[in-house]
Amino acid sequence: MGNDPDMANRITSLCIDCADAELLANFWCEVLGYRVIERDEGGVRIGASPEDPIFIDFLPVPDGPKTAKNRLHVDLNATDRDRDAELDRLVGLGAQRIEIGQSEAPEPVSWYVLADPEGNEFCLLRTRVDP
Repeated sequence: MGNDPDMANRITSLCIDCADAELLANFWCEVLGYRVIERDEGGVRIGASPEDPIFIDFLPVPDGPKTAKNRLHVDLNATDRDRDAELDRLVGLGAQRIEIGQSEAPEPVSWYVLADPEGNEFCLLRTRVDP
């Protein structure tokens, strides 16, 4: 892989196709402690602040609900409580525990697999991290 600084890029937004941009933006704002940065007919943008270098954009699409496992997912680590307490909080916000094969792993896994209100998978990892 090259290391040419003139050809570098950086991720500025994670875009999530959805049926209900407001629903998902509100859910993820609660999960991450983010806020709505911008909204228009094209979707809803959330972030830690308007100056944050990375946003999450929720973009309504007409193709109906999600029908297959995501090829990309988010891993979360709790910052102010243990993983099990955070699991309870996330489920209270509308996340659902799901099975995508992790119970068939040869050793017990150290994460929970969840889905947001539209079925997008994400994982809650064991380790607590600094905010």
